[in-house]
Amino acid sequence: MKPHSQDEHKQQTFEYFCKQILKNEKNDYHRELNQQGEREVLFCELPPHTVERFAMWDKYFQDTYLFEIMGFEIAVADELLAEALKALPQDRLEIILLSYFADMTDKEIAGRLNLIRRTVAHRRKNALRKLKKIMEGFADE
Repeated sequence: MKPHSQDEHKQQTFEYFCKQILKNEKNDYHRELNQQGEREVLFCELPPHTVERFAMWDKYFQDTYLFEIMGFEIAVADELLAEALKALPQDRLEIILLSYFADMTDKEIAGRLNLIRRTVAHRRKNALRKLKKIMEGFADE
């Protein structure tokens, strides 16, 4: 063989080798895709009870009662407490919700409701007594 033809032969052999590798890789890839397709099932093809096993349901605000007081939305998660709060007069309800759920001081509440701080404290104490009686009544039922 001539030196030139020997280099050409090496080049052709190498090209053939590279093409075979690419062809085998392509075949392996398609074989893997076919096997994967046989093992996998689309979610839309699954029965509903199977899909539900994979589902995660958030329960935010599901059993929550919302009270709107002076532009604040206050969420109460306890059903017994929410029912007792609904039984309070509106002025007492506002004071309890703003005090315990909105973390406002008596002075801040008095400023918002145009009351004297002492009046807010007195009404809050009365509302708490009434809440206690209402909730005890629910517990007796």
